[in-house]
Amino acid sequence: MATIIVHCPRCQSALDYRHGQNPKGIDRFRCRECHRGFLLTYSSEARKESPALKSTLPMAFNGIGVRDTTGVLQIGINTVIHTLKKSRRNE
Repeated sequence: MATIIVHCPRCQSALDYRHGQNPKGIDRFRCRECHRGFLLTYSSEARKESPALKSTLPMAFNGIGVRDTTGVLQIGINTVIHTLKKSRRNE
């Protein structure tokens, strides 16, 4: 039987435990350090740490609307709005 060491994507801790399954049957994990739940593989583009999500901000501020940005990146409108709001707080 193969053993996979799972690291938390937020704090990089190896102190994780299996925390059930999502509705699609994929295993969920929870970190003992930061108490965040996560999956090993995400099916949604929005949850992946991809450069496409990072490019949301320049597209939205260069005259392209929020709805056009969602169409190009294939992610939800709420994700784009949340990312824009979060970037404004960090400035």
